[in-house]
Amino acid sequence: MTDDPIQLLTDIPRVHGVGRANHVAIAFEGRDLTYAELDRRSDKVAGMLQDLGVKTGDRVAWLGRPSEAWFEIFFGVAKVRACFAPINTRLANPEIAFILKDSGADLFFVTPEFYAAAEAIVAEIDRPIRVVGVGGEHPVFDDYAGLRDAASVPGLTAPSADDDVLQLYTSGTTGLPKGVRLTNRNYSAFMELRHQVEGFSYEADDTVLILMPMFHVAGTNISFAGLAAGGRLVLQADFVPPKVLQAMAAERVAHVFLAPVMINALLQTPGVESTNFSSLKSVSYGASPISEAVLARATKTFGCGFIQFYGMTETTGAGTTLAPKDHQGELLRACGRSWASLETRIADEDGNEVPVGEIGEIQIRGPIVMAGYWNRPEATAETIRPDGWLRTGDAGYQNADGYFFVHDRVKDMIVSGGENVYPAEVENAILGCPGVADAAVIGVPDDRWGEAVKAIVVAAPGPRPDPADIIAWARERIAGYKAPKSVDFVDALPRNPSGKVLRRELRKPYWEGRDRKVG
Repeated sequence: MTDDPIQLLTDIPRVHGVGRANHVAIAFEGRDLTYAELDRRSDKVAGMLQDLGVKTGDRVAWLGRPSEAWFEIFFGVAKVRACFAPINTRLANPEIAFILKDSGADLFFVTPEFYAAAEAIVAEIDRPIRVVGVGGEHPVFDDYAGLRDAASVPGLTAPSADDDVLQLYTSGTTGLPKGVRLTNRNYSAFMELRHQVEGFSYEADDTVLILMPMFHVAGTNISFAGLAAGGRLVLQADFVPPKVLQAMAAERVAHVFLAPVMINALLQTPGVESTNFSSLKSVSYGASPISEAVLARATKTFGCGFIQFYGMTETTGAGTTLAPKDHQGELLRACGRSWASLETRIADEDGNEVPVGEIGEIQIRGPIVMAGYWNRPEATAETIRPDGWLRTGDAGYQNADGYFFVHDRVKDMIVSGGENVYPAEVENAILGCPGVADAAVIGVPDDRWGEAVKAIVVAAPGPRPDPADIIAWARERIAGYKAPKSVDFVDALPRNPSGKVLRRELRKPYWEGRDRKVG
């Protein structure tokens, strides 16, 4: 245990509200919120929640663009020992309604962009839900600022390590979303581990740029790491590449987390080569695979250390990390070594650890593993083994030096002629090809081989590359059986908010009318 006074998330406003009272905690669209104001406002939110009948363990939902109010409400919810459940804003109304029903949340915070959606969603749910508008007037919804300011500061009971503090819903790429229960105990481990993991032990004078969605564990964790250090968050609600480049220079950003699709977009933004990145200490990345070509160009352009994080919502975002010094040679394809005090292994279907170099499922064990899925005991049992190992669903291997390499999602593996092909490996080979801006690889029906490898490519500006050239490029870099047999072009790849390609959507038209989705 460290001597850091930040042991729980609720310690952030309590400790820094005194020790760094007048320092800016969050800067958003021209407004600055100090640590003292964050502590005071979250206390008022706690009183408001108690006035509205929120009890220990209740879920409180949020739908909208992030702002300083997101943090006021999150910490207020945590202070009354309830659980905050931010909802993915890219979901369709029926999916949002499902999450509201599933969470049991009776209190629903919504920003103006989603007022119309909230009206329609609440009308379909057969229990009363109180909607609070954040940042704009509504004829029926309660006004957040008014309720907050009118509330008294309550007496609060000390939080428990077993309290659920954050419930993030999985993206639902394979079925209905599941609520991941992250507890104070999980985040206490995260708070301690961040000092031992390069990329999370920020300093008090650091500015951290927040670009990832606040319904995603990368968005929450980078924010919590910055605030725990007493640093300054610069929050941008939307990813607009020119504005991001401007902020990096003007705000003297020290740290930022970017999904690989964001890195690629910034590299293609006019003005990137002349942007002043001298304040940058680190660019962290993760959430989806990155190609070596994109990573090499990004490292040269940004001129700072790059840190890869591999984890998942179910592990509080923790797992492995690839430090800046390891970004060389074959390790560019690795996701790093296990975090301190965590266990990471490669196992077969029976839970037996496999030999070094052999492909299996990546599994993680430690105090950062979720409490379980909300109201999903069967799904929890399928994901967390009785001995505590969490099954990530990712296929990979470990080398002799302890570095882990992710191949792909186990369910996305292509079986062609009896050989296993992992899409990420093929995509990595394709993405350096001239004329290719983005690419995804899927398996499509093949009468001879069962499945054939197909590349779905987004062409870069200029003449469209010849499919034969793309296939030849790949064959020079990977085994022939792994190379794509055909290439189709699209304007953009479907992705979820964390940047993962929705291969299920890409596969759908090719498997239409077939009972089996693999060959």
